[in-house]
Amino acid sequence: MHVTQKAYTLTGPSGLLEGIAHLPAGDPRAIAVVAHPLPTMGGHMDNKVAFTLARLFADLGCATLRFNFRGVGKSEGEFSHGEGETEDLLAVVHYAHEQFGEDLPLVLAGFSFGAYVASRAAQTLRPQHLVLAGASVKRAGMPAAVAPDTLVIHGEHDDVVPLTELLEWARPQHLPVVVLPGAEHFFHGRLTQLREIVLHHFRGVDL
Repeated sequence: MHVTQKAYTLTGPSGLLEGIAHLPAGDPRAIAVVAHPLPTMGGHMDNKVAFTLARLFADLGCATLRFNFRGVGKSEGEFSHGEGETEDLLAVVHYAHEQFGEDLPLVLAGFSFGAYVASRAAQTLRPQHLVLAGASVKRAGMPAAVAPDTLVIHGEHDDVVPLTELLEWARPQHLPVVVLPGAEHFFHGRLTQLREIVLHHFRGVDL
């Protein structure tokens, strides 16, 4: 599918937020917002996992927005340990609804810290779909439960968020987890496989 990229800015809770929109040809069938990994460890919206997720949702026909959390790149403000970053994501979703329509289904996705933020925002937004890759489940404020159809993807040898921690969080929910054998936190060499897993999950789904 032909996809165009367009820079955008909006006024967030702590000032300017910058982002990139991936726009499919024609009218979008849904809105997707993708959150990036931990800012204090160099995370930003151009992270390869975040970019891969954003591009595949655009390929699925979604108006897809990735963005820099406060204090990253040209986004104003300071790191807020997840509280403010959740507000940033809510502001981007509000902006997306203004631009593309209130009635479009919503997909939230995130990688690592971004998955933590997306899961927090989902408690308020109740998106139609939630995708969490390498989720930082041990952070304070991580929801005890997410929607039962949430797609959770994790590397077997994740050295940042050990698989045992992820399973401890998923087990009480009876939440399925897709484990990539041999993969580490950043899915090095496995981005194509990550993409295919997400595409398979959404194949035939009415977004």
